[in-house]
Amino acid sequence: MKKIINEPETVVRDALRGMQAAHADLLRVQYEPAVVVRADAPVRGKVAIISGGGSGHEPLHGGFVGSGMLDAACPGAVFTSPTPDQVAAAVALTDGGAGALLIVKNYSGDVMNFEMAGELAESEVRSVVIDDDVAVQDSLYTAGRRGVGGTVLLEKIVGAAAERGYDLAACEALAQRVIGSVRSMGLALTPCTVPHAGTPSFELADDEMEIGIGIHGEPGRQKVPVGPASEMVAALLDPVVADLPFAEGDRVLLFTNGMGGTPLIELYLAHGIAEDLLAQRRITVERRLVGPYITSLEMQGMSLTLLKLDDELVELWDAPVRTAALRWGV
Repeated sequence: MKKIINEPETVVRDALRGMQAAHADLLRVQYEPAVVVRADAPVRGKVAIISGGGSGHEPLHGGFVGSGMLDAACPGAVFTSPTPDQVAAAVALTDGGAGALLIVKNYSGDVMNFEMAGELAESEVRSVVIDDDVAVQDSLYTAGRRGVGGTVLLEKIVGAAAERGYDLAACEALAQRVIGSVRSMGLALTPCTVPHAGTPSFELADDEMEIGIGIHGEPGRQKVPVGPASEMVAALLDPVVADLPFAEGDRVLLFTNGMGGTPLIELYLAHGIAEDLLAQRRITVERRLVGPYITSLEMQGMSLTLLKLDDELVELWDAPVRTAALRWGV
């Protein structure tokens, strides 16, 4: 195993130290328990938007802490849910008097620990669970569909709404609307290696790819021979479009995501194919995001996410954001 680390046991803490050093104007880090908080928190009168999950998916979630997105993120150990005391600390650190909305990916540990923290909080706390992965109904980590790439879009849109002054009920309703309108699916060309495990999370032959993987290296629908990019993109896009379903005349945001080890030249190539396939279906791509924004350590692979848009969602997507990983309009 070759990784730029000191010890597997300290990799998350060491990375948080580096994040704070690099982005002190945007965020601060509390180490016990570990929470990444926007630099100006708490913001009086604003709903706090809080998320989190296992580390190893960077820039999710800490990279999205800042103005226009998350007020706090709770980083667990690599591929391990954050603890209830982390989430409770995030609520306390961001309490501006308007309550908090917890954005939770549908993994059993995340759901349980965020729920426990919400029950312990002194301020009003509500939570939403995102489950946008169309690949499987149940996996090693979930009861029901997994939360994957749609999480990034959800955090951006609801974060913009909270920044504009939406109250807690309005933020929750908006989040549920986004969750109902977003679908994703991913594939892997290589596995990843968790630092404390030291061995790949699953096996793939040189000529194989896994269709429908999760962000923790969970197996997907099937292993198939590696084919051309056009076949890879279609293998992801077809089930995503069919699931909601997306239809002729829909306006969408297309998010082409890298899993950590995929070069941008390949992501842009795949994105162009996806745009062509959607145009053939007369589905209009109005907004786009391309890059490694929800990753699985060094896994080589990609995911595609489609979000059905309306005027309000477009306006909130375009709203200013200033975080380590996303920044526009400021």
